[in-house]
Amino acid sequence: MYQRIYYPLSRHTFFSLDEINVEISNMLLTYNDYLFAHGGTTRRQQFIDTEKEWLQPLPQGRYHLRQYRRAKVQKTSYIFLSENRNYYSVPYRYQGLHVEVQYNQLSVEIFYNHTRIASHRRCFTSGHYTTVSEHMPSTHQVYNGWSPQFFEDKAALVGNNTLLYIQRLLAQYNYPEIAYKQCQGILALGKDYGIQRLEQACHRALEYHKAGYHTIERILKAGLDQLEELLTELPTIPEHTNIRGASEYR
Repeated sequence: MYQRIYYPLSRHTFFSLDEINVEISNMLLTYNDYLFAHGGTTRRQQFIDTEKEWLQPLPQGRYHLRQYRRAKVQKTSYIFLSENRNYYSVPYRYQGLHVEVQYNQLSVEIFYNHTRIASHRRCFTSGHYTTVSEHMPSTHQVYNGWSPQFFEDKAALVGNNTLLYIQRLLAQYNYPEIAYKQCQGILALGKDYGIQRLEQACHRALEYHKAGYHTIERILKAGLDQLEELLTELPTIPEHTNIRGASEYR
């Protein structure tokens, strides 16, 4: 191979990879027709006589490299695929268990104890939830701790505005499980800012079209919940005959 192809190539100048590949292909055709040193046959003839009949057809579809990850099934019945930062549903009975995720450019497959338990079309949208309805505990009226009622009861302990906001958030999705982590996050803000501020923030956020954790978080961080309270507490000037109006200063 070195004497028949590599060495002759070194005596030529090529200006592109395509040029050198074409020349290698032509020289390889000639090389395969040389008789072996011991005579009798060529590489091409040996291939035809002993190997060709055993060849299998090439795959019709393009090969997609598979990648592997370990993941824990969340209480929401989803696993999180960090590469695209999105979620795929898993049958609810596997909540809390560790599974293997195999995925390529087309699909995401989830295995438990070497048995496939879920299969999805790959999604590349960050934050997207890919869901099979049969996987969801709400579809079967079976819950494992977290449920709409669980979060509504927690919200009611904070106040009516918080309850209304949590109910709106849960109602935004076809599957309430998608909202569970946001509900948990909103209620946890009461520990950081106090339940009175959380209640006031939810009151303000109810004016917005869409509910979400980040809305409440931004209101609290910016102190907008307190701004509304301050506006209601501003003193008003009482009417009095000794107080001149704006017309007196023209």
